[in-house]
Parts: sequence; structure tokens; C-alpha cells
Amino acid sequence: MKTLVLGLGNPLLCDDAVGLHTVRRLQPLLSGAADVEVDEDYRGGLRLMERLIGFDRAIIVDAICSGAAPGTVHRLSPDGIPTQHSASAHDANLRTALEFGRQAGAQLPADDRILLIGIEASDVLSFRESLTPEVQAAIPGAVRMILEELEAGRGKT
Repeated sequence: MKTLVLGLGNPLLCDDAVGLHTVRRLQPLLSGAADVEVDEDYRGGLRLMERLIGFDRAIIVDAICSGAAPGTVHRLSPDGIPTQHSASAHDANLRTALEFGRQAGAQLPADDRILLIGIEASDVLSFRESLTPEVQAAIPGAVRMILEELEAGRGKT
């Protein structure tokens, strides 16, 4: 099963970059895994859907603002994925983009094989390349969660 672990975020907007920082921490731990690709991106909607084509499973790591305590790590389905990375009002949320892609014949992971690891952000507005301490401290737990998800998924076909 071919899996994409994709960190999302803007590297210049403080905690918005937590997805990028998390996959950078994860990358060396998976360097020998032929069935897992670890990558970074900043796009959402249709562009994000296009990035998922050809994979059997996807784990998307991103900042989330749900009102929980900063640094809280959430495990969400595609229905729970926020649309904050849409580059324009003319783009679609991930749910709509996935439906569009499937109707167009794109080989996309099934909904039950797409997971968002959302890390609660504290500051996504400040121009800063470092994370807030609470969000930085959440990265090891998010990495463990991703590794556990990958291991659990290896037995499924």
C-alpha cells in the first residue's frame, strides 16, 4: 500500500508551519520505507486533491484552529478537515475536491484511508519562522501518532 504523509503550512506564519516541522522530524525515521512518501506542501482544495492521486492512503499534517488548547493533537477524517489553505474563494474544500476528482476518474485514496493529524495552533498570523512553545512541544506526540497509524495500516489492504 502506497502512503503519502503530507505536511501542510506556510513556513513564514508561525504555528501555521507545524505540519512542515512535523514531517521534517518524521522524514529521517521513514527514510528506508519504500511504501511511504513524506513531503511538504502549502496548497489546499483542488491542488491538494491532485497531490493525493496515485496513493492508496494519505496522512495530512496541518495546523488547526478549533478552540482547543494550543498543542492539542487531533485525529480527523476528511469531513473534519478545515479549508483554511484555500488560495482563493474559487477553490473547493477537500471534501468537494475529492468528490470532483473521483467523478473525473482520478485514483484517490478512499475516505477511510485519508487522515488529518491536526495540531492546535496558537498563532497563525505572526510572520515568524519559529513555532510557539506549546505547538513545538506537540510535534513528538504527532510523530508518534503518525508512526502508529502507518504501522496499523500496513496490515490492511
